[in-house]
Amino acid sequence: MIYPKIPLAQSIIEICLAKGIKNIIISPGSRNAPLTIGFVNNSEFNCYSLVDERCAAFFALGIAQQIQKPVAVICTSGSALLNYYPAFAEAFYSQIPLIVISSDRPQSKIDIGDGQTIRQENVFQNHSLYNANLTEEACVENDLKINQAINLAFAKKGPVHINAPFEEPLYQTVSQLDVSVTISNLPEEREEMTLDAMAEFVTIWNNSKKKLILIGENKPNQIDSKTVDLLGNDTSVVVMTETTSNLHHPTFLNNIDIIITPFSKEYFEDFVPDILVTFGGMVVSKRIKAFLREYKPKQHWHIDSLRAYDTFGRLTKHFKVDPNSFFNQFLPFVIPTASDYKASLQKIAILRKAKHQEYLRKIPFSDLKVFGKIIPSLPQEGMLHLGNSSTIRYAQLFDINPSIEVFCNRGTSGIEGSTSTAIGAAVVSKKQTVLITGDISFLYDSNALWNEYIPKNFKIILINNGGGGIFRILPGHEETPVFNQFFETSHCLTAEHLAKMYGFEYNTASDETSLAAGLKTFYAQNDKPSILEIFTPTRENDKILLQYFKELV
Repeated sequence: MIYPKIPLAQSIIEICLAKGIKNIIISPGSRNAPLTIGFVNNSEFNCYSLVDERCAAFFALGIAQQIQKPVAVICTSGSALLNYYPAFAEAFYSQIPLIVISSDRPQSKIDIGDGQTIRQENVFQNHSLYNANLTEEACVENDLKINQAINLAFAKKGPVHINAPFEEPLYQTVSQLDVSVTISNLPEEREEMTLDAMAEFVTIWNNSKKKLILIGENKPNQIDSKTVDLLGNDTSVVVMTETTSNLHHPTFLNNIDIIITPFSKEYFEDFVPDILVTFGGMVVSKRIKAFLREYKPKQHWHIDSLRAYDTFGRLTKHFKVDPNSFFNQFLPFVIPTASDYKASLQKIAILRKAKHQEYLRKIPFSDLKVFGKIIPSLPQEGMLHLGNSSTIRYAQLFDINPSIEVFCNRGTSGIEGSTSTAIGAAVVSKKQTVLITGDISFLYDSNALWNEYIPKNFKIILINNGGGGIFRILPGHEETPVFNQFFETSHCLTAEHLAKMYGFEYNTASDETSLAAGLKTFYAQNDKPSILEIFTPTRENDKILLQYFKELV
């Protein structure tokens, strides 16, 4: 076995091995050579080389998202580390375990004018669960810090930072370990709901005729089917989901904006729940957030073992358990309450969907029409990744086959990293993976394609409307040179040459006929990754979407 000669590097590698950290994403550099040598020469690790640190971190995020275990990213010293920050923040808000291991120069070289040095210690402090600032020599104190970082990434589901200073020479190796590492574990914390603690809330629940359950981003297969059926069949419970909720039942309302956007003040007042129950990550719909902030429920309970955001300014109880455990303990004590709450919303949903279909049939080729075609075309039992901004919002308007797992970087809702995350997820998933993304997001993350690990059946549907189309939908849009250049970012770029450079199959569509043909070719070809670029009319999309909501009434 080949090991780096530097004992500190040996300690980091051995502790990662003992903790079960298997996936290591390395960006090439010199200062991180001791770590690279050690990880790559140990067959226990799956090592990936990605040059662009920002892409590397999102690639790691995609892997961690799928395996739900920490993934390590390793870089050289200096500004390389700062490129991890977008993915680091996403991991923090999406509760995804990520371990950043940065190689640093010794403390004596910082702020004296030495090359490739910045103040790396605590650089992620605002969003890090733990910062392990190591010293040069291998020691028990360093070991304990490394253990603490990795333990917290596991236990608290988020990002941690390990900063390791190395002095030259960096490339020397040995054939035997010079260290014996210390391994420590966090004491297990498990909060159980007692019958006494539940009694008060069971009483409130059983005395309420209007309960709204709003589910944000949720991992697939997290909630028992028995729980889903009990909630779905309770006449006093309305369950609202989004595409990223990954939870399905015939009675669940999964197109929130379609249902509530046309509501009058009278409807909103009637819809206000006695109890709002939330679980999962971030909610996409601005409309449901605005509604619940203005028309506040009497009770808001959030269920999450780690944290609770007071998104609607009405949080009354945080149940610090996972949702599945909560419902398994809580629902056996529930007494069905006669109510027309669910039935009244179901009637509205049926009417809205009829209006939805009617409008789709008559509109010309546009973003909305395209989503109406591509969503039903998605391979069943597959995995769908969605870009942010317009893409995720259009997707909310359509029913997605329940067999498809859906993901989106909604922790920070940034446009960067969607492609890299999807590729990382596809690498470790056995499912057919499709990414739907917009042109600005795709171009922003184009280095994601600089990647030799992309599965041959990985597919990108790129909707190119010539700029940031979401800015045309937002209030205050005016057709001016300032808007076009500085908000929408108008452009005439395409993915054609990027596809050729990186070895992707490339096809285009610009009307319904070419889209139908393009989708058929797109799904049939699995010899190399593919891009289907769909061109839609820049100046018509916003008008068609805004009119859509008017015609739902």
